[in-house]
Amino acid sequence: MRFAIDSGKLLYALGVLFAAAALLYFVRDVVFNLSITVKAVLLLLGFILLFVAGVTLERDVLDVVAFALSGVTYVVFVGYVVVRYSPGETGTFLLLAASAGLFVGLGYALRTGIPTPSRRTAVVALGGLLIVSGGLVGADALSGGVTYDVQTSESVTVSVPAAEQTPDRYPYIEAEIGTVAASNPSPFLRALALPSISGCLIGPTEHPQERVYVDTDIQWDEDTIGASTTKSYAVTAELPIAPNRTEPKTYAIEQGIDCGAERAEPTIAIQVGETDTLD
Repeated sequence: MRFAIDSGKLLYALGVLFAAAALLYFVRDVVFNLSITVKAVLLLLGFILLFVAGVTLERDVLDVVAFALSGVTYVVFVGYVVVRYSPGETGTFLLLAASAGLFVGLGYALRTGIPTPSRRTAVVALGGLLIVSGGLVGADALSGGVTYDVQTSESVTVSVPAAEQTPDRYPYIEAEIGTVAASNPSPFLRALALPSISGCLIGPTEHPQERVYVDTDIQWDEDTIGASTTKSYAVTAELPIAPNRTEPKTYAIEQGIDCGAERAEPTIAIQVGETDTLD
């Protein structure tokens, strides 16, 4: 049995697949550093642009390719809105229902003979969409991204609670050592990714150069920050202290030094890294 494969249609299909992959990569917040709002609007404008192209094109199969690309773009748009804006169960249902109605209506319009715009009209419409897209990207770039400011206390004092005073182990006491503030000056919703913070003990301690677990009190699913908003989060560290110690122990805190530094007193060395990229 011989299978007849249309090489042109095969290449078109591969083009649609690669376009879908590019769109998924685009919404992962790893390129262009665009805000969530602008990305969502660009996806919607891309859907409209490709649909207009599909209505205008008269060459064989190219109109189908344009419609396929517009459909894929819209699916990515809906998924991105649901994930990033968290509209809830009711909001998601309404968005999906509205999308179903939209595509049924568009399909019906095409089947009944939607008026084909002239080439001049299509060019003007597509040019207008591109101008709007460029304006949004420019406004996004000029408004600035999210900035982070890590502030640490000068020192922290910890003591062993009575319930933890057992001679067989070193308890770890959680203590607040500072704050990290995230500021979004732009009028758009943006991705939130706090910088990575690590620490270690230096100076005269029982465990010199021991790594210290440092964390923030951000919620596990909190990954966006609203327009013109500043949020602050506590920075905590788990510090070792001998269980048979009766007196509180004080650690100095220094930011921007490595674990090889030498100090005359027990010190927590804090290192601030890059923001955690959202995948």
